[in-house]
Amino acid sequence: MLIRPRRLRKSSVLREMVAETRLSKDMFIYPYFVVPGKNIVHGIDAMPGVSHFSADTLLKDVEKSMKLGLNKVLLFGVGEEKTEDASSSFDKNSVVANAVRELKSAFGEDLYVITDVCTCAYTTHGHCGILHQDYVQNDPTVQILSKMALSHAQAGADMVAPSDMMDGRILGIREKLDQNGMENTAIMSYSIKFASAYYGPFREAADSAPGKGDRKAYQMDFRNPRETMRESVLDEHEGADILMVKPALAYLDVIHRLRESTNLPVACYNVSGEYSMVKAAGAKGWIDEQKVIMENMYAFSRAGANIIITYHAREILEKGWMD
Repeated sequence: MLIRPRRLRKSSVLREMVAETRLSKDMFIYPYFVVPGKNIVHGIDAMPGVSHFSADTLLKDVEKSMKLGLNKVLLFGVGEEKTEDASSSFDKNSVVANAVRELKSAFGEDLYVITDVCTCAYTTHGHCGILHQDYVQNDPTVQILSKMALSHAQAGADMVAPSDMMDGRILGIREKLDQNGMENTAIMSYSIKFASAYYGPFREAADSAPGKGDRKAYQMDFRNPRETMRESVLDEHEGADILMVKPALAYLDVIHRLRESTNLPVACYNVSGEYSMVKAAGAKGWIDEQKVIMENMYAFSRAGANIIITYHAREILEKGWMD
């Protein structure tokens, strides 16, 4: 007897019925870049369709997102005073803390607010921690990150997301939050964050490129898949609630490894370089942009991601590409 698997591919109705991988709008987190000031919406050249927002215009844009079903946002602060010790990062009136307060006041529990926790946009040197003799100091940086996470949580953030890749920062943040009555604030760890060339457009958006050197002494070596599992185990033991892989597209194997090794939810970050390459190729007519975007989204889910952080989310829902 000839086996005919093609029978289950014969029509679109049948293909939908037997599909093994599915997407939902509830899987998406939409990133925003927040800047000081008022009435600001400033497009980011390297990321077509993505903008800087002041808190007042952010509220209006988030309202549009929520009407599409995007009810989870990830906030990045841009434009604060830069210092050697990143002191503006944990100021109770930082641009992120103020934006969190306004978002939660406007939308309450209907909107889930996550904040990025890292010093790169707040330091004069652009590194993700306290720099001494051209080396990022681990433990002093963890102290700063813990203060930053606490300031966001006290402003009303539902979840904090440390992206620095310092050792022990999940434990430091968890203890700081718990000691200050913020035990219900969740932590999504950038658990496996690679020293990647895919971050270029983001560094323009966040004004966070290192002034000297690179981040290979703390972000992960993309040649080391086994080491990624060690990092994720440590973060889980230290109290992370969600584990993230960043970037996503070039690391589907790592997403899959992580999914197989943990019972925690797994997130992936479809980063700026991945986004901008698709937008640029689509604008040139070299690819079918819609089909490539959706193929990528299904690839993330197929690899094992429960949560997808992507700048494409708004367009996907606006244009009904999942309908």
